[in-house]
Amino acid sequence: MQRICELIHVRPEAIAEYKRIHAEVWPTVLARLRASNITNYSIYLREPENLLIAYYEYVGDDLAADRAAIAADPETQRWWVIADPMQQPLSSLPPAEGSQGGGWWASTEEVFHLN
Repeated sequence: MQRICELIHVRPEAIAEYKRIHAEVWPTVLARLRASNITNYSIYLREPENLLIAYYEYVGDDLAADRAAIAADPETQRWWVIADPMQQPLSSLPPAEGSQGGGWWASTEEVFHLN
């Protein structure tokens, strides 16, 4: 099992809508995440910085292939069309083209874990 934490900003004017859509994530998007071995997925919001912190656990054997399957899923792509404009990558990352491009959500390094 691999623990993954990623960061991105949410646009201040989109916070309420971001919370609303994530209160009712489409079942097809959730099913795709599960089929791609993603478990224990949470997104936290830190205000006033408007920072989203995503944490999930990957229980598969090929994260790149499972991420590619998520990116190729038409329902997930439709979800990203709605959610991506609400987000803004961290200024330390190079520009990217939506969720499928590199540098959208920023990766983090785990430096401590208590089991």
